Amino acid sequence: MAKKVKVAKAKLYKLEGEKLEHLRPACPRCGPGVFMADHGNRWACGRCGYTDFKK
Repeated sequence: MAKKVKVAKAKLYKLEGEKLEHLRPACPRCGPGVFMADHGNRWACGRCGYTDFKK
């Protein structure tokens, strides 16, 4: 079984002056706060399993 890698929450956001920007897209099914994982050719949600393929 593969070891689960956790990402620090500070690496999911970018602060530019007074504006906070998300670096990863949010899952359309789960809503804001649930980020999707980057798997090279696709974005995947670890919570509900939603997958969006990159073009």
